[in-house]
Amino acid sequence: MAFRSERLGSVVMDPDTLVRQYLLLGLGFDRLEDGFVDAFTGDPALRKQIESAPKPDPRELARTARELRGELAGSGLNAERAHFIDVHLRALECSGRKFAGEDIGFVDEVEAYFDVRIEKGNEDAYSDAHRLMGEVLPGPGPLAQRVQAHRKADEIPAARLNECVEAMSSALRDLVRGTFGLPASETVEYEVVGDKPWSGFNYYLGDYRSKVAINSDLPQFMANLPRLIAHESYPGHHTEHCRKEAGLVGSGQLEQTLFLVNTPQCIMAEGLADLALEAIVGPEWGLWAQDIYADLGLSFDGEKAQRLSAASGQLLSVRQDAALMLHDEGRSLDDVALFLERWSLSTPERARQSLKFLSSPLWRAYTSTYVEGYRLLGGWLDEVPVGAERTERFRRLLDEPLVPSSLRAA
Repeated sequence: MAFRSERLGSVVMDPDTLVRQYLLLGLGFDRLEDGFVDAFTGDPALRKQIESAPKPDPRELARTARELRGELAGSGLNAERAHFIDVHLRALECSGRKFAGEDIGFVDEVEAYFDVRIEKGNEDAYSDAHRLMGEVLPGPGPLAQRVQAHRKADEIPAARLNECVEAMSSALRDLVRGTFGLPASETVEYEVVGDKPWSGFNYYLGDYRSKVAINSDLPQFMANLPRLIAHESYPGHHTEHCRKEAGLVGSGQLEQTLFLVNTPQCIMAEGLADLALEAIVGPEWGLWAQDIYADLGLSFDGEKAQRLSAASGQLLSVRQDAALMLHDEGRSLDDVALFLERWSLSTPERARQSLKFLSSPLWRAYTSTYVEGYRLLGGWLDEVPVGAERTERFRRLLDEPLVPSSLRAA
């Protein structure tokens, strides 16, 4: 195998050699599943080397990951870098075994990928969330109908989506530049796409450039758009990629040129991105967004949006429960769809859209990154007061090679 040619035998596994082998290994997984490599901004010759080699055997990939873990202690890498690579190699070993057809329990799979142990949520908490949401949206009829009517009224007209995206992105970008800083040449390009299992996706292209795709199959809501743009761009995925490329990669940590699906990077990135709006705007994000929409001639009740978001916070685990039902308990798609409709108060169409994501072989475990990432990173940020200390902690998430076990140890 091409990615093993420089390993083992008489070769000394110094830091540069080990990192190179880690990069080649990760790139090899993209030959098994297109999209496994979310972003690679490193040496193009490494990608070309993998693309010109025979398609790898997933068992060989798993074995290589396991052997590289054994080389870490003597590689000369500092403890932080070694730990980062170690938990990612553990994730890649599990992916190799899954691609080889091994039967791995869903909970164990998630733990190997994301460095967290998951369990089902509490339906009493979901009931309480529904009660609080009912107080924000009073009136006759079932809560689900009231929520869906509210969402319908909150929907952004398709013809206005692009200008709303650009306005929100520009406002958030200005805040991020003033608070955290961005490379002068950074840019984000937005495009509307269809037939995707997600609502939005950041494609980081390197050199401080991103393309952000927004799914046209799902309606976009005024209350959600600020969060979506913060998540994908400012100060979420795009900002994190830019700052890590400028800082960590610039200082020689080339393992940060590779971003892989189903690794601890993902839970850190999604947790950071889901906390991004409050981190840059604060708890009054709804009123802030209300002013932006007003400039566009759109009516938006920011205070109600804030209250509804806070009330629905206890529904965080619903989608992870759905994944556990599907993959751990063996429940049917119909059962899981009904569960999502009941507790997330979604339409049958939106529940089925969620099932596309939960059923995807590549993405089936990924839901846990949003749930557990938000909990873990949010808890870590909440340990310090709002203000300069909280901002500095969020800056660390943007800049440092942290993983879940790093936060738990702290």
